[in-house]
Amino acid sequence: MTPEIIYYVACSLDGFIATEDGGVGWLEPFQKTGEDHGVGELQASADALLLGSHTYEFALKLGAWPSPETPSWVFTHRKLKKLHSSITLTSRTPRQVVELLKERGVKRAWLMGGGKLATSFRAEGLISGYILVIMPIILGRGIPVFAPGGPQKPLVLESAKPFKSGIVQLIYRNS
Repeated sequence: MTPEIIYYVACSLDGFIATEDGGVGWLEPFQKTGEDHGVGELQASADALLLGSHTYEFALKLGAWPSPETPSWVFTHRKLKKLHSSITLTSRTPRQVVELLKERGVKRAWLMGGGKLATSFRAEGLISGYILVIMPIILGRGIPVFAPGGPQKPLVLESAKPFKSGIVQLIYRNS
């Protein structure tokens, strides 16, 4: 059975996941709300993590891998430092990695980002569901939730959950 791929991402109201230089400092005030916007549940249910090299480089700056118990694939063509033995650096296509996950019995994977990687998964029809956590901030410009391109894809809203902080969690499934 093909694993369920869930793209979970925090973004600004105007659809950006980071500033133009890749900065995510604007997220810090929202991390202090004490609210769990679904990340805990997703992390507990994910058998694998899938992320782009820029997202991984953010973890490199922290100096420790936050999920050593979960096998992780970092999509990159560059030689990067491995923070933990659970991490696989790969230049394979999303479809090739999903086939590998299928062979390994992975049931659910968390696609962490970024926008270009999510677009490549979406273009191949590999994303099962989308969890967007909309932060009440307008950045004006930056790195979009999805890079331009890929097919038009209608979705079905599964749920919308507002939080006291003004953050809204949207969950979509393919139609």
